[in-house]
Amino acid sequence: MDALDCLMTRRSIRTFTAQLVDPELVRAALAAAMAAPSAGNAQPWHFVLLTDRALLDRVPDFHPYAAMARQARAAVLVCAEPALEKYPGYWPLDCAAATQNLLLALHAQGLGAVWTGVYPDAARVEGFRKLLGIPGSVVPHSFVPLGHPDMPSGRVDRYRPERVHAEVW
Repeated sequence: MDALDCLMTRRSIRTFTAQLVDPELVRAALAAAMAAPSAGNAQPWHFVLLTDRALLDRVPDFHPYAAMARQARAAVLVCAEPALEKYPGYWPLDCAAATQNLLLALHAQGLGAVWTGVYPDAARVEGFRKLLGIPGSVVPHSFVPLGHPDMPSGRVDRYRPERVHAEVW
């Protein structure tokens, strides 16, 4: 898939088929996530891959916007280890870049996914800590349920020229 086509056709997919996801496609998407830029190239991220149905089914108990986890075939929790930062305070941006790479890589391979925010919501952060045994030194950032899409995903032009300012505001 052409890069611009990938960018312009990626959508938040919230319904999935029952088809299993090839683990190699997820591994490739995780490699793309780890290729994201990060401040000082610190790469302060960790990724928790979930495929266990019982775990996926429990996520909506504490994350009100992750109901699709009950239908997803897998999910990735993007986390940060702030102690790995080179420039303190940039880990949320680093993890956001990794999450976007993950979403694009999944889409480029024909899979669907949706970015559900975790950080800075304390209840969601704590919910994932408890569910997955995440240490206190690691911060859950984003949760990405994924699978084969069961909904259309087409090109949408969201370009808004009034949001572009040349040289000065």
